[in-house]
Amino acid sequence: MLRRFARINSVPHYRAENTGVAQYSIISATPSPTPIQVNDDKTQHPTPTIEMPQPTFFIYPHAEYQYLNLIHDILEENNEHNGRNGKTISVFGAGMVFSLEQGLLPLLTTKQMAWKTCLKELLWFIKGKTDNRLLQSAGVHIWDDNASHDFMESRGLAHYAEGDLGPIYGHQWRHFNAKYDTCETDYTGKGVDQLAEIIRCLKDPVERFSRRIIMSAWNPCQLDEMALPPCHILCQFNVDHQNRLSCALYQRSGDVGLGVPFNIASYSFLTHLLAKHCGLVAHEFIYYLGNAHIYDDHIKALKPQLLRKPFPFPRIEISVMRDNINDYVFEDFHVLNYHSYDSIKMKMRK
Repeated sequence: MLRRFARINSVPHYRAENTGVAQYSIISATPSPTPIQVNDDKTQHPTPTIEMPQPTFFIYPHAEYQYLNLIHDILEENNEHNGRNGKTISVFGAGMVFSLEQGLLPLLTTKQMAWKTCLKELLWFIKGKTDNRLLQSAGVHIWDDNASHDFMESRGLAHYAEGDLGPIYGHQWRHFNAKYDTCETDYTGKGVDQLAEIIRCLKDPVERFSRRIIMSAWNPCQLDEMALPPCHILCQFNVDHQNRLSCALYQRSGDVGLGVPFNIASYSFLTHLLAKHCGLVAHEFIYYLGNAHIYDDHIKALKPQLLRKPFPFPRIEISVMRDNINDYVFEDFHVLNYHSYDSIKMKMRK
């Protein structure tokens, strides 16, 4: 649907109607088309008609409705598929835009986000690490299932030591295509340090305007060595004439219930960090999704989320500018005024 790509898509595509005592139904609010005549004096053909949608109601806009609308649209289309790790309903192709100005941080508010876990994982990526034991020691367990012996054996990687996830995101960000040995190997000076090159460009008053400031996690040469091929595969950074930094992410596959909210937060954190580190101003996070899917056992949990009215997004402050991007620690980041509904429990698929 074209509406999934609207730059300003911040009002809901649906409404909730009371269908009984404490029961509500999600009703599609797809607007009825209104014909508009287009005159063309140079043709003898009948005047064409363009169908233009008209809104059926007004609601105070909020960027989080872009995410809620995606849930609604997937449910509406109900395109079922049996995949590698279970049954999903999905759409192919979606986009969202989130402002990062004045410290805005798009943490979803219609459910409680584990933003501390998200930030700790990001700092782990930034340091080029691939050892799940480091995350576990920080109280982060989102990679545990994919680091299990059974799962690694299913990937043909049973020879890896416990916790070794192979050349996943951090390795590709900091040592792209360096021959992978173990998660404890020192890869200093090996491969391509994409993140360091991005920082060098963003700090340069001329090169910061380049259209080539790109970081890729998708390395076909090493996919079979990874616990999981990357889902968020390529990001590009752009600086405008006001020295405002934006990030555009392409994600080949997005678990809308669990992964997508995490990815929105993670790359927004990253953009704020790079803006701070390189003397720029954070502007926007632009998010493109390929296969956006909802697992069948997440549907029941996600429907009530559509009934929740978003709170204002929180703001972020980074208290210090470190000399080296590797030196930032969790305590340098402060998330202010985050208010949300309760968390929504869903099981993560391997």
